[in-house]
Order: sequence, then structure tokens, then C-alpha cells
Amino acid sequence: MPSMNISDADFKRLVDFMENKYGINLKQKRVLIEGRLSNTITQRGFKDFSSFLNMVFADKTGTEMVSLLNKLTTNHTYFMREDGHYDYMKEVVMPYFEQVKKDHRVYLWSAACSSGEEPYTNIMQLLEYFGHKPVMWNISTLATDISQRVLDIAKAAVYHKESMEHLPDTWKKKYFIPAPNDCFKVSPDIIRRVEFKTFNLMDKIPFRSYPFDLIFCRNVMIYFEMQTKVDLVNRLYDVLSPGGYLFIGHAESIPRDSTKFEYIKPAIYRKPLGR
Repeated sequence: MPSMNISDADFKRLVDFMENKYGINLKQKRVLIEGRLSNTITQRGFKDFSSFLNMVFADKTGTEMVSLLNKLTTNHTYFMREDGHYDYMKEVVMPYFEQVKKDHRVYLWSAACSSGEEPYTNIMQLLEYFGHKPVMWNISTLATDISQRVLDIAKAAVYHKESMEHLPDTWKKKYFIPAPNDCFKVSPDIIRRVEFKTFNLMDKIPFRSYPFDLIFCRNVMIYFEMQTKVDLVNRLYDVLSPGGYLFIGHAESIPRDSTKFEYIKPAIYRKPLGR
């Protein structure tokens, strides 16, 4: 079935709303919008984009808007995605934590966690490094996403084996429990260390438990206008510990003259010590 066309007025209405409310830039995504929503509009019994969007904007529960967000943003992810970050964690970040964290507490934030593979990978990586140490380490992570649907998947913590292909075999045996249909469930010891919350990155950061030692905010700013991106990065800076790290997606970048972050290497930034 060919895609349904969206009028200029409805396209502007949707684009403006998504940018103002969520910081998501869809100005060049007209074809994507038409392709991803046409079947839904037809299946729901609407004749055009206008009547469908009227329904979405009129829904006071927010359910329809969340469903729309899920369709317009990509949530594809897997365990150990962008493994260069995990190499850097093992070689640089965790030895630094071991040296300076006298309270033996490491607290991470997965700021766009999608279906949970990222925060669970982070915990596994930390446990692999600190788990054999004689001192007990307090290792945990906050994981947030704007979509309750993907957070529900993350909380269930059941994944198909294909999403685990990049994990070492030893991790699969140590941190997962076999489940039906070629799936595996994350072990309870990993799950208990992750706290999931719904959060819009456009909002003021409300979490009282910061500062964080390491923030993952990967592959979400690709949707943002430059000023929205800069504002977000500066908010992340404020909730990082001095010497803490920010990891972003390799397809993303931060303007160096618009932030206090120290550039380390592509997709890796650090908050300077003493700030």
C-alpha cells in the first residue's frame, strides 16, 4: 500500500510540536513520517493525517502521543553497542574510578536507554572489572527513556539471542538465564542494580541522586537542533562529578566552544577535575 501524503499544514503542525515539546527535529523527515504512520492511520480508521493528528493532540492521557513517538523515533539497539566505549571504560575510566572513588560507589546514567541493553551492558562491564576485587563496590545505574513502552521491555529484561551476539560467551553464561524461543533473561543481580524511570531529556533534570560518574547519552541528539543539543549537554555537565565522563553516539558531536566539557576522543568527553 502506498504511503499517505501529509499536507504542508499538518507536517508543520507535527514538526513544530515535536521540536518544541521533545527537541526532536523532523524537518527533513517528511518521507519517514508518511512511511511510518500511513498504515497506522488507515488501520485506525482515519482518512487522513489531519484527523489522526487531531485525535493524538486531543488525547489527555498522553497514550497516543507516546505511541506516536515510538513510531517516529528509532529504538534499535543491542548489547555492547559501539564497543569502543566499553574498551575505553575498561582501559581508562574504571581504573580511574578505582583510584579516586574512596567510597567505592560508582553511579551511571543511561540517559536514553531504549529497551535496556545499554544499562545492563554497563553494569556487566563494571562487575567484570570490580567483581573480583576484595572490597565490595556499590555499582548501580539510572536508566531513563521518554517511551514507557521500551521501558517495559527493559524491565522485563528478556532478549533474543541475536541482540547478544557482541557479548563474550562467558558473560552470556554468567549474566543470563535461558528463556523460551531462543531468548535469555538478564540475571536478577544485574536487574536489581538498574533503576528505570520515564524522562524527557528536554526537561530540567530532577534526579536527587546525582552527581553521576559516567553518563551515556548516545544516538538521541541526532534528532536535535543545535541549540537543543547544546542546552542538553550543559545540563548533563551540571550533574556529572568532576572528572566524570560523557559518552555520546559516534554519529554525534558537541561544539567545543559551546560547552565546558573537555574533548577526549570522538564520542567521549570529560568534565574537568575541580569544576
